Parts: sequence; C-alpha cells; structure tokens
Amino acid sequence: MRNPASRHEEDPPEEDEDEFEELEEIEEIEGPDGTITIPPEVAPAPVEEADRPVKGPPSTVDPDLEIANPDTVVPPRQDLMEALEKAFSEEEGIEDGLLERYADHAELMLEANREMNLTAILDPYDVAVKHYLDSWRATRLLPLMGRSLCDLGSGAGFPGIPIAMAEPNTRVMLVDSTRKRVEFLEMCIEKLKLKNCSAVWDRGEEHLARNKYDMVIIRGVSSVRENVRTLRKVRHSHKDLVMLKGPSWSRELRAGEREVERLGFRLDTVWEHTLPLEKGGRAVLVFRAPGGMGE
Repeated sequence: MRNPASRHEEDPPEEDEDEFEELEEIEEIEGPDGTITIPPEVAPAPVEEADRPVKGPPSTVDPDLEIANPDTVVPPRQDLMEALEKAFSEEEGIEDGLLERYADHAELMLEANREMNLTAILDPYDVAVKHYLDSWRATRLLPLMGRSLCDLGSGAGFPGIPIAMAEPNTRVMLVDSTRKRVEFLEMCIEKLKLKNCSAVWDRGEEHLARNKYDMVIIRGVSSVRENVRTLRKVRHSHKDLVMLKGPSWSRELRAGEREVERLGFRLDTVWEHTLPLEKGGRAVLVFRAPGGMGE
C-alpha cells in the first residue's frame, strides 16, 4: 500500500479551456478485457438529430460494436462455477451465493458477446479472474457501505455489476456512451434482479455535470491523463476518483502526472495486488478530486 503525500496545498488556477483542448492527443488504450478504447472526446461524429434520444449522448457509429464474436462459446455452467471457485479459493469474506450470481452474469455476457463486442476474454478461468475477481477485490479495498458509485464506461458491467452484487448497500450507476451496451446492461439488471443498480446511456462528463456521486470508478476505459480530463469541469463537485489499472500503471501515471496536478487532483492511495493463476498484477488508484479536499 502506498500513501503518497500531496504535492500542493491549493488548487491550480483555472486554465483556458480552448488552449487546453489544443493540447489533446488521440490515445488508444488497451483495456483489461483486451479491447481498444478511444476516449469519448474523439468518438466518431454524431448522426442526424432525428436519431438522437430525448436524453443521452448523440448516436454514433461505434466500430467496436461491429466486431461481433459469433463464435463465442458459452461454457457449461459447471465449468464457469469451477473456474470461479478456483479463482476465489484463497479469498475470504465471500457471501453465500455470490459466485453463482457472477456465473449468471457471465452467461449473459458471453451469450451477448456473439452479437456485440463486450469482451475479448473468453476462457472460463480468465473470465473468472480478470473480470470478476479483479472487480470484487475493489470491494475489499474501498469504503463502499452506504455510498453512491458511478461506474464510468461500464461496458459489459465491470466493475459495477460485481460490486453491486457484493455490496447491496451501495448504490451503483452504470454509465456508457454506447446505447447497445446500455441496453445489455439494463437487461442484466432486470434478469439478475439488481435493486441497487441502474444503467444510463450518456457521455461521462455530461452525466457527472448533472449528477453527483460519492465515488467515480473507471476500469480499462482510457489513460490516467484522459480519465482526469473527463472530470475536469466537475472536479470541484466530486470527491473520489478510482481507477483500476494493469501492471503498467506507474508508467501511465507518470505520463499523466502533469494533467493530474494542473487539474488539482491528488493521488491519495495505491493498492497493488496480484491475480492468481499467474494472471498478472493489478492496481487500484485512488485520487482525491478538488471537491473532496476539504474533508
């Protein structure tokens, strides 16, 4: 566990947004599920006004969804359960029935993966470790009881759905800018009877401008640099920003250090952990936003 000290006492001066935009470079980030994500700021151009919803972001032609996986094999239920039990075999505090619920979601995800690109991880053990265990461990490290959590760029529902299943007293909002994925998330919420979880089709920055949460969590959506920039206009009204990252998190953090500091975020804590079955290292990065500095 690392608890870096703050490098500044006061918020930085407001910078010119137009000048700041000119500095932007398009980044493509490989997420933990193997997919490539383009930050929302550089998403494809919107279609005609008539195709827009009453609320939510403009419709876009999402190339990610064109890469369907029609050959995705949904493993037998027994295989999924064996994989989950093996992945969680060394963990403590797992509630009865939780792994069965994770298997329920995994079946829905892999079935839908034939029609849209939800995950490149298909092996049962990889699914169990890299999706569910990685997401669940955040519930052991973060103070979530009674808090509201926004899962920004939720995709197939990670980490929001595993967290909602493990923490029934945490209110979880799944936000994604792709309508088809949100329709999938809404179907999961209904079928899995998740009373503490909702999904919305919206762009992250626009959603956060209208809604406040105790914590914003991002997993595999973009770089540290782009993630703090997503919150740049709402940073004074939000508290904690959490990023779930892979083994190269320190290099990514160094690359985004300038933006983190200039926008007034403070890296409060880093929890590093290793996934079992030789599946690699992970880190949970907790940033304190300017809106939470006074506490």
